[in-house]
Order: sequence, then C-alpha cells, then structure tokens
Amino acid sequence: MTATGPAAQRVDDAWLGVIEDAAFVVDAGRIAWLGPRSLLPTRYDASAQVDVGGRAVLPGLVECHTHLVYAGDRTRDFADRCAGESYETIAARGGGIQTTVDATRRATQAELVAVGAERCRRLLEHGVTTVEIKSGYGLSYESELKLLEAVAALRTRTPQRIVATCLAAHVVPREHKADRSAYVAMIVDRLLPEVAARGLARFVDVFCEAGAFTLAEAVEIFETARGLGLGIKVHAEQLSHTGAAARAASLGASSADHVEFVTASDAAVMAANDTIAVLLPGAGLFLGAKHKPPVQLLREAGVGMALSTDLNPGTSPTAHLPLMTTLGCAWLGMSPAEAVAGVTAQAARALGLDDGTGTLRVGGPADFVVTRWSAWKRVPYEMAGAPVAETWIGGRQRL
Repeated sequence: MTATGPAAQRVDDAWLGVIEDAAFVVDAGRIAWLGPRSLLPTRYDASAQVDVGGRAVLPGLVECHTHLVYAGDRTRDFADRCAGESYETIAARGGGIQTTVDATRRATQAELVAVGAERCRRLLEHGVTTVEIKSGYGLSYESELKLLEAVAALRTRTPQRIVATCLAAHVVPREHKADRSAYVAMIVDRLLPEVAARGLARFVDVFCEAGAFTLAEAVEIFETARGLGLGIKVHAEQLSHTGAAARAASLGASSADHVEFVTASDAAVMAANDTIAVLLPGAGLFLGAKHKPPVQLLREAGVGMALSTDLNPGTSPTAHLPLMTTLGCAWLGMSPAEAVAGVTAQAARALGLDDGTGTLRVGGPADFVVTRWSAWKRVPYEMAGAPVAETWIGGRQRL
C-alpha cells in the first residue's frame, strides 16, 4: 500500500481494503477464502465457525525493528538525560549502549533467551505476530554469535514468527576504539561469513552516525553482506544527515530506519528502490527529540512508511506497538490508515516478507488480531490502550 500527495492524509477504509461484515476461512494455517460474510460458500461447515461479535479484525501486527535480546537496564542513563545530559555525552563517558554491552556479555545464553521470551510475550499481548530481533549488544565475535543463537532459540519459546538481524555494527566497542578498522575487519572477514553459513540472520544492519560507523564502513559491511546473500537494513539520518539512507537504498536495502534528517533527494532514491522508511516515534519521544521524521516529504516521494517500537533498553523501552500508531498520527502527522498499515503491510515490506504477512489475503498466513472494538480507527485513537482481545498465529489462538 502506497499513497502519495495531499490526499494521502484522507485515505482510510478503501485504501486499507476494509470489508464490512466479513468472513474468512482458515485451512492448514493459511487463509483459504475471504470476503463478505453473505458470500461465504455453503460448503464450509457452520459448526466450526468462530463469531467475533462484530469486532474489528486486523492482520497480525508486524514489529519490524527491535533490540529485545539484552541484559541489564539503562535507568541511570534515563535519569541523567532527565537531569540535562545529552545522549552523546552519556555515551562518551561509557554509558549508553556500552552499559548494555557489558551486562549482555556477562549474561548466559539461557538468561538472554529467558528475558527475550518475556519481551516477546509482551509484544504478543499487543497483537504482534511477527517480530524482527537485532543483535548488537555483544560487539565481539563470540558475543554476537551468542545473541543470534539466543534469537534462534526463541523460535521454540514463542509462537511468533521471528526475523533475525545481525547488528554487530551498532557501535565500536571500547576495546577497539584505538583500532576501529580491526573491528570492521572482524565483522566482514569472520562474523558475517559464519552468520551466513549457519543461517543465523536474514539481514545485516549498520548504525551509520557520528559516534558509530562511517558511511564508508557501512558500505564495506553492506557489500560483504550482499555477497553472502544477506539482506541489508540501516539505522540512518537519526541524529544528523550522513547520506546512509540513500546509499543503502541504492544497494537494495529493505529499509532505512529513524530517518529524522532524511532529505528529498534521499527519499527519491528510497522510493526508486522500494526501501521502506521505518519510523520510530517512541525513541524520538523518549529522547526528547526536536527533529521529527518528515512524513509529508516521504509521503510525497512515494516512500512506504512503517512504524516500530524500537524496543531497546536505552532509547525506547516499550513493547506497545499500538501506541506507535497513536504517536504516528498525533506526533508525526500520519493518517490513521497510514499508521495501521505501518504496523502491518508496510512493516512486512520492511522485512522483505511478500508471503501475505501483514495482510489478510487468500493464500497468506492466518495471522490476525481481534480488537476490542468494532471500529479499526480505535487502535490509534485509544492512546496507550489495550486494543487486542485475541491474537491468532497460523490459525491458532495464542492470546
């Protein structure tokens, strides 16, 4: 789904493909028939029907950007920011991501799986049926593999569909500050080949920003990833403009995430390469950001927009994906339809999923959410509410 121009803010039911008084049939975990209930073929057994009482049913929500496998917390960082310190200042004195890295390195894989499973459960309560999970708090060969192995183990601990991303290029760890090229070399020469050989990740991500990785380093990592058959994503244009969104898009990135400082020329490249903009309003709000992603610019360029919690310990410690639809509308200027598409169909596109995930369509997975209301617009309207009554994955009720 893509809408452009001023009329985009007015699209709603027709653009989303809403069917009133609808029915659908599930067979072997997938949708076998869908349409108005009055047209439901008589061959389907009425005794097996489930009546949701007129409540709105949405596709299962897709959480396309999380860092949910980690140990420890960052409450001190939060208090320091509240006292006036900047994110960059906290990171420079050894706080920020490095705090979580230290705690995560100390944790066992079993401990990481346990905390990851609990965070997935919280996402399930909010209707999330597919979740992307990044590494990035290990920042060494052994610890990054431990994290990705923990993500793989979560597939047996949660009913959700999991997409793994290797974010070893999150920040340069302290032991490599004096020789960052050695750390990049470890990623491209040792870690990514091992990750690809073992099938531990579908994507490779890089945080391209001052204080993290340069554009040249990001391109080197992306080209290695592409050569290994891995998809690419990028943390781009969050705190400043680096050119990473456009460069990653030109290399075939599925998404560019954050994009607060994206430009019109960047957006044109993203649109031309079908690179989705993943907007993370929770992080912006939590950090007190004064610069928002330029939704109107992205809309006019024809860039698909997804929404995500950015679930992580330092800048967005929340699993409330429906809240992001509220923030997408009230804070970023999206329409309710764009926001709901942003946590369903557009989020699936950001993960390169073209099997029907994030939609309700014949042949697609029977992943869906039964809301508490008859109107789908109540999802973004009920700020920090509890919109989900039931969550189904593969035709089985999981909540």
